[in-house]
Parts: sequence; C-alpha cells; structure tokens
Amino acid sequence: MSNTPGGTLRLADDLVISRMGYGAMQLAGPGVFGPPKDHDAAIAVLREVVELGVTHIDTSDFYGPFVTNELIKEALHPYGDELRIVTKVGARRGADASWIMARDPADLQAQVRENLEHLGVDTLDAVNLRMGTPEGPVEESLAEQFGALADLRKEGLIRHLGLSTVTANQLSEAQAVAPVVTVQNLYNLANRQDDALVELCAQENIAFASYFPLGGFSPLQSGTLTAVAQRLDATPQQVALAWLLQRSTTSVVIPGTSSVAHLRENVAAADLTLPADAIAELDGIAGSTPTTD
Repeated sequence: MSNTPGGTLRLADDLVISRMGYGAMQLAGPGVFGPPKDHDAAIAVLREVVELGVTHIDTSDFYGPFVTNELIKEALHPYGDELRIVTKVGARRGADASWIMARDPADLQAQVRENLEHLGVDTLDAVNLRMGTPEGPVEESLAEQFGALADLRKEGLIRHLGLSTVTANQLSEAQAVAPVVTVQNLYNLANRQDDALVELCAQENIAFASYFPLGGFSPLQSGTLTAVAQRLDATPQQVALAWLLQRSTTSVVIPGTSSVAHLRENVAAADLTLPADAIAELDGIAGSTPTTD
C-alpha cells in the first residue's frame, strides 16, 4: 500500500482514517439509484481506492439502495486491517427513486442491521445519523434517534457514532448521549456557513467531513477558483479539495467518482500545498457573490 494521502487522523484508539477519503455515492446509477452503468468499472475504482492508500470510505445503504455497499463487499471483502468504512442511516429510497426521511428509532436500528448484512461485517466502524433535509440542517431534537444508535453501540454492532447535516446545538445534544467522532456537512469555499462548527470540531478532535466540494459556486466564484488553479498547475477540483484539507486539523474530504482516472486526480490533491496568497484569494470567494442555491 502506498503512503496514506493527506495523512491520517486518529479519532479513537481503534479509529484512524485517511484525511483523503472516498465517497461511494457516485458508484450507483443516475440519481444515486439502481446499479452502475459499468459494474466492472465500479469494482476497479474501489480496488484502486485501496491501492492508492485511502483508508476511509464513506457509503450508505440508501445509495442505490444497497448498491454501493454490495459493490464494496464484492470488491474489497474481506477488508484490510486499515480500511475503515463509515456509513449513514436516516433515509430510505422509494420505488420512484425518491428520498424518504426514515428516522424512527426502530427503523434506524433496522437500517444498521441492513448495513451490516450488505457490507458483510459483524460490527460497523462508524455510523452517521443523517438529520436535516436536502436543503440543509433543521434545528430539532435528535436525542431519541441518536440514543437508538447508542444502544447498538453498547451491543457492539457499532464502534463509533457520527452525525450528518446537523447544527452545533445538535452536536452538543448528541454528545450528551454518546461520543461523536465525525460530523458530515455541506461545506466548501463558497458555502462557509459552518465555519464555527469546523473550528469546534477541530478543538474536540472530531472529523469534519465536507461533501459537495464544488457545490453552489456562482460564475464569478468559479472564475476565481479556476484562475488560482491555473497558476498552481492544478484542476479547480484539486484546489478546492486541498483548501478543505488545509482548512483545519480535523478536516477530511470524501470526493466521489466512478472513474479511476478521476479518482487518481482527486487523491493527488492531497499532495497540493496551497501558498498563503492563494489561500487568501480563495478565502475571499465566500464573500464575493452570494450563491443562489
């Protein structure tokens, strides 16, 4: 195995992840529904993830549904000692590919058991509770739902717990129930609403996993990113990922792709060190033009 891209982050004695992760969502079919258009290519991508030294795969049974977890099992099981798979619960898929919020405590526990089966493991490394809506976090209590997952942690079915699409208040509420090792929210150069939460996670050694690293850019913002990338002889995607990795000591990224070539390009971003003047220019993106998302 090659050196771990982006270095590693130790979140617990038995949980060390590569800061450059891989998001499996795009391995499913269009709209994250159904099988991949090229099954063999999906298997090749997953095996290349491991070959490149990435030890952190993000997935969920509601990708497909079940498709990405079954592909991961086919490609990588039995899993290497260093590989850590982080999954999510809190939603299901309708027959029409719709996303259905499913956060009844009993259903959450059923989803955990389904993830165990589809990944082919007895214990899940980490499970994120998905809250909020597709539009973002919603300030509501999550204690009952998180408690249902904490019960499975006590049973040994889950090693560690995390959160997705949440606020700082919800993180605090969850921490009163059980330890939290990761928060996964929409955050990037153009969407900086979680700046304070990024800092809080760094202070408490909680991984902050950013998704949609290029989501929500206006043309002006995108132009700035492209100009910086050209100066650094890199792609805009690589610069956006490098900025996230340098954003805090516990920032991790989980870019997804169904292409081996694109995967290698993403992983190479971990070797890109942004100079101070580039960071200053990129930091100005968030305030340059409001996003329309």
